[in-house]
Amino acid sequence: MSLPALESELARQLVLIGHGGTDWTRPRAHPDGHVHDVVIVGGGQSGLAAAFGLLRERVSNLLIIDENPAGLEGPWDTYARMITLRTPKDLNPIDFGIPALTYRSWWEAQHGAAGWEAVGKIARGDWMAYLRWYRRVLNLPVRNNTKLTLVEPLGDGLHCLHLDGQPPLLARKVVLATGIQGGGEWHTPAMIRDALPRNRYAHTSEPIDFAALMGKRIGILGGGASAFDNANAALSLGVAAAHVFIRRPVLPRINPIRFMEQVGFTGRYPALSDADKYAVMAGFLGHNQPPTNDTFDRAAAWPGFDLHLGAPWLSVELVDDQVRVTTPQGTHDFDFVILSTGLVSDPGLRGELGAVAQHIARWADRFTPPSGSANALIDAHPYLGDGFELLPRTDAGAAALHGLFAFNYSALISLGLSASALSGLQTALPRLLRGVTDQLFLDDRAALVADLLAYDEAEFVGQWPKQEEEAA
Repeated sequence: MSLPALESELARQLVLIGHGGTDWTRPRAHPDGHVHDVVIVGGGQSGLAAAFGLLRERVSNLLIIDENPAGLEGPWDTYARMITLRTPKDLNPIDFGIPALTYRSWWEAQHGAAGWEAVGKIARGDWMAYLRWYRRVLNLPVRNNTKLTLVEPLGDGLHCLHLDGQPPLLARKVVLATGIQGGGEWHTPAMIRDALPRNRYAHTSEPIDFAALMGKRIGILGGGASAFDNANAALSLGVAAAHVFIRRPVLPRINPIRFMEQVGFTGRYPALSDADKYAVMAGFLGHNQPPTNDTFDRAAAWPGFDLHLGAPWLSVELVDDQVRVTTPQGTHDFDFVILSTGLVSDPGLRGELGAVAQHIARWADRFTPPSGSANALIDAHPYLGDGFELLPRTDAGAAALHGLFAFNYSALISLGLSASALSGLQTALPRLLRGVTDQLFLDDRAALVADLLAYDEAEFVGQWPKQEEEAA
């Protein structure tokens, strides 16, 4: 089957499942302009899938906004530097069970069915190409180059979305599908931020001009998968040496995501008690995600690669135009350093939530762990409702937060691997869609119930007894 033939088959399958039709939501009027039922912030995999899911629920008065140019949404063609995805190829995270919309169908339409078994993991570039196709073939409404700067509650269930250099938008519901960093910020240790000029270091989440580092020596702090991804990328582009430094005395080997995928944790995690969630995530966060075996082997094969175990950075300074890193094992001089130091999730760190952050309940507000087991990283996460909705610390903040949904990595503690993890999207999306559409329905319940009770359109037109002329 060719790609055009697949697209024709997809159109047929959408008809078969009854996709499309008249919206059931109630239009809202406002003197400042059009009111969207839903605005989704983020046009990556989560935002696109959420939009399609809402269209399937017959909520079409929606818009996706993304700050990046078209085709560069999400990490895949920006800062992600792995060669393949780390998740199993057989996951079906965003196709909603529609065969012609699956990644496999898209891949086989271009490369043939026989080659699928030979695919080990999905190539990163292929996944991004699939997402571009997904957006195009479903005709999803995305506005690119549109950056959200502030969510302002207006009352009466409306939010004003202030944009950078553009007129604001009005929305009843706002879904923050803002990815792994969308619930906080990437972490830069103060010892590096305070010691080095900004042009001598970068986080793995940032653009890095590896061509300018050709022939140079770089140091990489952190033992997670992204550290090895960046070492490979740097060495493949001409960097002379890439040294990875890991605090632990041994490489991380356990990836708890694989266990979660096998035993239902991704879908059933929300049913756990808060105490169980806290314990599970304390253990989960205690594991650095290890590199895949092929990623590690590729890095280790480079002549310029080196790995330092049990080597936390004790200090960093600029000495004779070199970045000098001191570890328990001695000092090392580099031209540039890269930080694979993860992120911190806290809605108070997000500028666009500045008007409401003080109202958002965190885990520290709702759960007290057993003595000695408190985890500051967990405590700062938002405490979300079952449908990814932000919940208030007190009743005074309820109105301001009503209609705001955190469908990003900050949902990890409340709802598990879900919003920005391919492993969890398949079960997370129905939960989000139920949360958003239930709110839309309940917000208008009085009018909807009144209209139902007043509904008097006759459908049945038969009569008894039969009229005489019909009998004759």
